[in-house]
Order: sequence, then structure tokens, then C-alpha cells
Amino acid sequence: MAATINVEVTYALPQRQELVSVRLQEGACVRDAVEASGLLQKYPEIDINGANKLGIYAKLAKPDAVLRDRDRVEIYRPLIADPKAVRKKRADEGKVMKKGGGPAEES
Repeated sequence: MAATINVEVTYALPQRQELVSVRLQEGACVRDAVEASGLLQKYPEIDINGANKLGIYAKLAKPDAVLRDRDRVEIYRPLIADPKAVRKKRADEGKVMKKGGGPAEES
């Protein structure tokens, strides 16, 4: 009898999180877990070969990465804006972030 592993697959939406437990054959990869979870059918916007990155416990992983028992596979949504680009644009526009409470009043 072939050994099996238990894996959780999660997809975080803006208002809630989907969490699905799946049982797979030992040696299964991240792609197998995502396909077995049914999340690809439920959320057709997920593209594991393009826009959506995958991870195992918050570390990026490739779709062919082999899973271990009790791993958590995470499907990440694409960023709306690159945080570095937003900071650079703010700096180019000359916007200054204030520190402190402003100038002290003289008495």
C-alpha cells in the first residue's frame, strides 16, 4: 500500500480565506495539491503558471516542488501595485513623510 500525506491548500481573498485539506500520494508536488483542492475550478482567476505565485509556509515554491506530510501550500494573489515603485513615485513627487508632532511653540 502506498503511503499518503496530508496537506492543506490555502487561497486568501480580500474578505476571507479558503482552506482545503487534501490527502495525496507520497511524492506529490505543489501542483498536485492545488489541482486536488478544487480551488482552480472554484476560482478560475487562479493561474499557477503565470500571475499567481505559490509557496509552502510563506516561502516561494515552484509548482513541481515535492511536498511533505502536513505542509501548507499557499496560493498568492498578484500585487496590485509594486511597493517599491509606489515609494519611488512618492519620492519623485517630493512628498515628505512627517516625523514628530510639528514645531514646538515658543513661550
